[in-house]
Order: sequence, then C-alpha cells, then structure tokens
Amino acid sequence: MSRTLTVATRRGELAVAQTRTVIAALRAQHPALEIAIKEVTSEGDRDRRTVLWNLKDTGFFTSRLEEILLAGEADFAVHSFKDLPTRSRDGLTVAAVCERHFPEDCLLATEPIDAIDRLGEGVAIGTSSLRRIAQLKHVRPDLEFVPIRGNVRTRVEKLRTEDLDAIILARAGLERLGLDGEMSFSFDPTQFTPAPAQGALAIQTRSDDATTNEIVASIDDERARALTDAERQVLIATQCGCHAPVGAYAEYTGEAMTLRAFIADVDGHRLFRAEASGPSSQPRELGDKVAADLLAAGGRDILDELEQQRDGGGIDA
Repeated sequence: MSRTLTVATRRGELAVAQTRTVIAALRAQHPALEIAIKEVTSEGDRDRRTVLWNLKDTGFFTSRLEEILLAGEADFAVHSFKDLPTRSRDGLTVAAVCERHFPEDCLLATEPIDAIDRLGEGVAIGTSSLRRIAQLKHVRPDLEFVPIRGNVRTRVEKLRTEDLDAIILARAGLERLGLDGEMSFSFDPTQFTPAPAQGALAIQTRSDDATTNEIVASIDDERARALTDAERQVLIATQCGCHAPVGAYAEYTGEAMTLRAFIADVDGHRLFRAEASGPSSQPRELGDKVAADLLAAGGRDILDELEQQRDGGGIDA
C-alpha cells in the first residue's frame, strides 16, 4: 500500500541535498513510500547580515520548519542537527538521527597548506563561529577573523573574490555537495573540537503522529543518536546556547564512549577542556559529567561574562 508524506526543508542547495539523502534512506526501507519536498525560507536564510554570535534567540535556521510541522503542512522536517535547539518545542520530537559522516571542520585556503601553523602571520580567515575563532586564537593569536555568512558555495566563492586568505567550514557540507576537492586540510576533531552534533542529520516529526514516527524511526542510527546525545548534553548542562565558544565531540572507543569538550572566552586566552569516558548506553550522563568539569574549571565565569556582553549590546570578536 503506497503512502505519501511531505518533508519540510530549508531552501538551499545543501539543505535540499541533505533532504534527498534522507528520502533515499526512507525509500530503501519503504519502497512504496512517496515523499514530496516542501522548501521553506528560514529566518537565517532571510537575514544574511546579523553576525551569528550576536543572536539572542535560538532556532535561527529551524523555527520556521517547526512551525510548518506543527501546522500540519508537512509530516517531517530534516535539519542539520547542530542547528536544532536543545530545548524541544512542545509537540515535536526527533524521530531519527541519521548515520553521521565527517563531523570535523576543514580549512580552505588561497595557497596550498596542510596545517594551521603553515598560515602566514596575521592572515585573514572568514568564519562566523565563535567556537572556531576561540580555538584558533588560542594557538594563533596573530590571526585576523572576518565574519562571513551565506550558503556553502557563496562562502567558497567569497574566498576567491574577497580579501580573505582562508575560510573554515564544516567538512560534511562540502562532502555532501561534492566540493571536498576545495579543502586544504581537515582538522583532527579530537584537537579542534566541532560543534555538538556537527555532521549529523535530525528528522523531526510531530510527537502524536504514530504512523510517520514509525516510518522515520526505521532509519534511526543508534550509534549516531548516542554520540549526538552526549555532545548536545554538554550544551544542555552548561546552558550556554548554541553560539557560545563551546564544542563537543564524542567517539566510540570499543563499546565505551569518549567525550571531549571545551569552553573558551572569545579571545581564546582562557580555554578549558574536559574529557571523560563511559558506557555508550549512558551518553547523557557522560555529557553531564564533562559539562560539570568544564564549569568547575572556569567555564561558568566565561559564560556569565558572555551573557553580560550580549545584554550590553553584542560581542566584539
């Protein structure tokens, strides 16, 4: 018996490519399933001028999709999991987390380069991520950073057309668009910590839609869900928001899980790291432990200062 579902996705090449990946996975499990795509323009797609670190609200790229879901205009939505707020909206649930590929960041440079210490002194790097800026300033305080917004291809093009020496992007986006050849090198995620859940796709549904939830759950990846649960729990436990200089990366070590995370100030002068291992069946407990260690080490003071700066009119990175 055939069934037709509607999926909501952000408008844009990468978002649609990610959605088509999810559709292919669902059809592999349910060959008779028909899926229509509903493209949506998010607030983040409309506002290309606001610097990400000065946003006071979460859901900049996801809230419009959630509204469409709740209104019954779509049956499920596909998100880059790192963009989805940690606080679930009432009536919605993440019914599946797809298998994660390439959680790390990568650097694209105008000149051949294979490591961050090979960059010349004072070069300009394009990024709108405080997480990336803080980690790089910690090891290379001489570098200059330029806010850069736009879709993946737009940012790659800005490297060629604007006064930039390099840009930093999530590797997963380049891979999904077939632009991996543009990369100069990838960072080791155990050393240069990604955003929590970076590289993973989350499929969101209405909590009370049992039929759709059952269909979508057929592509849930248990290992990817556990890894992203641990990473996102760091955000939840620190209450830091999704744009603070915070990163988390979990990986399997046999049947156990190791979680690494950091909190830093914007200048990268103070950067606190924490690491712990534990049963992969208890990812959130692991996230709580690492978050507590970060806050105790000095992360609480940093987050309080960031909040005061936002209340005072914005962060100067």
